[in-house]
Amino acid sequence: MQITRQADYAVRAVHYLAQLEPDKRAATSQIAQEQRIPPSFLAKIVSQLSIAGLIQTARGARGGVTLARPAEQVSILDVIEAIDGPMLLNECTGNPHSCPFEGKCPLHEVWCETRKMMHDKLSTATFAAENVQPVS
Repeated sequence: MQITRQADYAVRAVHYLAQLEPDKRAATSQIAQEQRIPPSFLAKIVSQLSIAGLIQTARGARGGVTLARPAEQVSILDVIEAIDGPMLLNECTGNPHSCPFEGKCPLHEVWCETRKMMHDKLSTATFAAENVQPVS
């Protein structure tokens, strides 16, 4: 499984914002340049993260982007799902009725357990300072 490039960029952008001093904002142009994200792509990402309530944006001379809540309350899963939607390893982990082998598939339990492990790990991995290392 691989997250989309857009979700990867979103994680990088949120990681960058988590490193800011409290109450500081970053210009999207600065984030794009330092995180090597195409500016037009970042604009779409910022919009999606804002709609999801993960970041706040402000226009004008004192404008920019900041986290909407403390970094320790924002998980990697929050960011990925804001961009890509629910994280499913296989279609049947979200909708067991989608499988023609429903009820007798020997792999269903493995898919569900693996999805749960990924979900649990990413939902507890936050952008808190002790978890976030500076990006060079």
